[in-house]
Amino acid sequence: MWAAKLPRCSRVVQADWDHPDRELWLQGLRRALDAADGPAIVVAHSLACALVAHAAPRWPALIARNLRAALLVAPADVDSPAHTPPETRGFGPMPRARLPFPATVIASDDDPYVSIDRARGFAAAWGATFVAAGAVGHINAASALGDWPAGRRALDALVARATAG
Repeated sequence: MWAAKLPRCSRVVQADWDHPDRELWLQGLRRALDAADGPAIVVAHSLACALVAHAAPRWPALIARNLRAALLVAPADVDSPAHTPPETRGFGPMPRARLPFPATVIASDDDPYVSIDRARGFAAAWGATFVAAGAVGHINAASALGDWPAGRRALDALVARATAG
């Protein structure tokens, strides 16, 4: 897990992963950003990608001050009953506004929670770089990617881009 290997890294633990509540999750993200000692780089997975997209316009001053960039991995298509379970509907509609920070979206060709075309569309709408990961499923532990070197390279490239200017 990257969190154990990256300096000053912390994980936002949500109250209930099985019954996600957008408002509670937003507050968890806000607390984490408020607690950060300087601008943070967020790595979000699946439903948390929608969370980051909802947070950006909600707290523009906090985001400008405390969020430098976001790596958005395997975004869940919260608008699609064919791809995601009913518990995710509270995160819809998926925000499509340009993100006010550098971002990279990484998606798989065969992710059951989002089509590659939808993921590519999210990246375009958000003004994010898009990386196709190949046919690796939902890009999680079940994908058997180990430490996921390709993901770390994408994170390193994003950090370099975000800190260059």
